Amino acid sequence: SQYSAVDTNPLSVYIMQPIWNEIIKLVPLWIAPNLLTFSGFVMILVNYFLISFYDWDYTASGTSPGLVPTWVWLFSAFTTFCAYALDSIDGKHARRTQSSTPLGELFDHGLDSWATSIFVLSFFSVCSRDNGKTGVSVYTMYMYLSIVLFNFMCSHWEKYNTGVLFLPWGYDLSQVVLIAAYLLTGAVGVEVWQKPFLFGYYITDALVILLIGFSLFLSFPQTLYNIHRAHLKKTLKNDSLYEGLLPLVSPLLLFILLTVWVVLSPGNILAKQPRLFLWMVGVAFSNVICKVIVCQMSSTRPELFHWFLFPLALVVYAAISGMLGWTEEAVLAVFTVLVTAAHVHYGVCVGRQLSEHLNIYIFSLKKRVQE
Repeated sequence: SQYSAVDTNPLSVYIMQPIWNEIIKLVPLWIAPNLLTFSGFVMILVNYFLISFYDWDYTASGTSPGLVPTWVWLFSAFTTFCAYALDSIDGKHARRTQSSTPLGELFDHGLDSWATSIFVLSFFSVCSRDNGKTGVSVYTMYMYLSIVLFNFMCSHWEKYNTGVLFLPWGYDLSQVVLIAAYLLTGAVGVEVWQKPFLFGYYITDALVILLIGFSLFLSFPQTLYNIHRAHLKKTLKNDSLYEGLLPLVSPLLLFILLTVWVVLSPGNILAKQPRLFLWMVGVAFSNVICKVIVCQMSSTRPELFHWFLFPLALVVYAAISGMLGWTEEAVLAVFTVLVTAAHVHYGVCVGRQLSEHLNIYIFSLKKRVQE
């Protein structure tokens, strides 16, 4: 299927696109577009692990504001900008080098589905978790992450039904806000997040309200409207309501299972290991969405239940019934490692299969020699 995306965001169209059009001229023509995509993702990962090193449990900014060195925040701003730029020019570069492929599209959206959660998890270190005086509770963090992932899921569910990816307005805005937040933190220190800035509200409150408002009142209605319009024009990809809603089943079940674990955990797992738990949420979500993206690109039906749901259901049941007892954190750690390994393995396998099928290399523009 031919890739089609629509971007109507004024910030993107009038400000960012002209910048990307200049930046792309600096990229040598022999570089493979996937290499740009991957480099951006690696930068996000490096930044995430760097912040994790200084602030494993999300308390550094709240308890001892000098714990994370200033250069780390500035490095975060730099890597976020680079990843944003690389993610914005990879498609342009593919068209410029006439190397647009389904593999590139899948690679781009697949890594985006994972990067989305990593951006959010890195940002939580700026505002720190609730310590009674300032900060955000771990439950707010979980809700915040869920809403962002819900938004991501919506745009791909919409593409599954309409064949067109309407780029959400929130994307460019969120990247610019992130970069500004890191620069602000680097310039004046994390204290800026811990003082009320308007009518006793903190900046973080404003951001949470903005995010929820944006999702529920802009992104989600827009998605439903676009699907409705395609229905009226008779351009929907799926005839039945069942098929149209099918890709939503696994992500919703995933969210329900995770929320049950968060709410009913006897050891209060989210408060004890927020970083591990939220990372696991992001990875599991990414894998579920990647399957939807593959189905959408290959015009196949997604399975009703993603296989991750079965081991997750077992772990959640064992945890909330008290069977795990004091080993709950250890089980979460093992499960997180396994889910992450399974996701990476899946990505590598799909990449290799597609590169063989399409007779191209993933990270090089050279053509493969037919055996």
